[in-house]
Amino acid sequence: MNTRRGTARGVCAALASVGLCVAMTLAPKAVQAEGFLRAQGQQIVDERNRPVILRGVGLGGWMLQEGYMLGLSGPGMQHTIRQRIVDLIGEQDTQAFYNAWLDNYVSKDDIDTLAAWGFNSIRLPMHYALYTLPVSKEPVPGQQTWLEDGFRRTDELIAWAKANGVYVILDLHAAPGGQGNDLNISDRDPSAPSLWDDAANRDKMVALWRKLAQRYRDEPAVAGYDIINEPNWGFASAKDKNGCEETGNAPLRELLVRTTAAIREVDTRHIVIIEGNCWGNNYRGVLDAGLWDDNLVLSFHKYWNGTGRDSIKDQLALRARWNIPLWLGETGENSNDWFARTVETMEGEGIGWANWPVKKLRYNNPLQVIANPGYERVLAYWEGKGPRPSREQAREALLTLANHDIRLHNNARHPDVVDAWLRAPRDDRSLPFKRNAIAPGGGEVAAVDFDLGRNGVAYFDLTAANESGKPSGDWNPSQLYRNDGVDLIRDADGLRVAAMQNGEWLKYTIEVEAAGHYALTVRGTTGRVRMKVNGDALAPTELNRSQPVALPRGRNTLVVEAISGTPDLASLQLQPVAGDAR
Repeated sequence: MNTRRGTARGVCAALASVGLCVAMTLAPKAVQAEGFLRAQGQQIVDERNRPVILRGVGLGGWMLQEGYMLGLSGPGMQHTIRQRIVDLIGEQDTQAFYNAWLDNYVSKDDIDTLAAWGFNSIRLPMHYALYTLPVSKEPVPGQQTWLEDGFRRTDELIAWAKANGVYVILDLHAAPGGQGNDLNISDRDPSAPSLWDDAANRDKMVALWRKLAQRYRDEPAVAGYDIINEPNWGFASAKDKNGCEETGNAPLRELLVRTTAAIREVDTRHIVIIEGNCWGNNYRGVLDAGLWDDNLVLSFHKYWNGTGRDSIKDQLALRARWNIPLWLGETGENSNDWFARTVETMEGEGIGWANWPVKKLRYNNPLQVIANPGYERVLAYWEGKGPRPSREQAREALLTLANHDIRLHNNARHPDVVDAWLRAPRDDRSLPFKRNAIAPGGGEVAAVDFDLGRNGVAYFDLTAANESGKPSGDWNPSQLYRNDGVDLIRDADGLRVAAMQNGEWLKYTIEVEAAGHYALTVRGTTGRVRMKVNGDALAPTELNRSQPVALPRGRNTLVVEAISGTPDLASLQLQPVAGDAR
């Protein structure tokens, strides 16, 4: 559509990186899906029976905060974060903070931008308390009080998505009482009855889904209902805290069947998406008695493991056995190379996916919230690393965070992350991270501005991703600037590539404005490197020593490979040989 291309051009004009604009231009455009989506055999299809690959982002951190997204370590349930804020600035200002947070964390500008980049779906993690009162606060036990705020905000999101031809998946991320022992992800209070401990909580969940289905039953922009995020509960044994050893899962199946039935009372068209125990991945017992609906999709989540087909063999076996579509409803928190390899595998199997999350205060997302210095001082106090701020200092910092820092136009944009999700999985080329121009009088390229692309294409690093089975940042310990598996450090002179190991290399695309002979110098600490210029190898050399190179006008490629001495790289300098470059 011309409108979409115009939007993309506008976004490109607002970005500092040409790499992201190139990635947007080259990312393959899926056929625009039409109408309601549904499960057909092992595929999700649109109303014209065309297969649809959902390429999505999860809006984590908006309706439900998790501590790590705000820079907190340790337990970080939203209700405890709220208590910390009340302690600093009082109840009234805390409410103002949360109103501003919900108003500003996601806006139409965010959805316009995500769509322009090439994402075609949005997963909305919902906190039930925005839609209905907790069981303990219901004026009449057993009845449901509905709150307009959550429904209104959902309506707005769907309208923004529709304006961009983007689907929305409704995801109950925080169920009444909380659905597991991973407390942060569902804002669970362990001192109160869980979803599984109290039938009233389950009744409320079922009633909420019936209400949502009744409201959105005629809305084709809603792709489906993800009815409970990442249950993690040991039904047979309390020692099995997260339900990973569970073999029966009878209470989970019962709730999924019951919720589906309530949805079908008012809505027979939308996909119902189910998740297993153990953070969505343990389906033992859940399907043993057969599928209970003919429009189900099986979701799974994937973190910190391998990226090949073997890494999803259990899910593929379930798909084959039950003839049901798969959807990777949540994945991320890793390196760009891991993202690209994961997407390549998923889409090769016809499986859609949703990146988690779109933004947070930390790295490795398409967008990053850059917090004001005052909030950093608040965070230091909460972490036991600094003094308590005054009420006014804390109020200004927190309201600045919610009114300014989290807004799209104040977020840092990470073109390398977007490229890893949307272009690199299907393209074995590298692209410029920035326009590295070399003028007739010479120029310099920052070492950290190597090309966009996968490990082995744009760079080669021996530790390019985390496949350890647990959270780890070993592949990117500094968490600076970009999300590739290349170590970066910051010192008084700025950012550098750090401690390259023998055999590791970086590729740079440069634009030379005048053909001629140049002196090429790799600046950095001691060590030896080997350069390739347009594919031709130069003799090995020490850092900070120049080598003569002949460069044609236009695009050229330079590759720097470490061969000894674990060099740190600051930049690549090109200076014309006197009287030669034209």
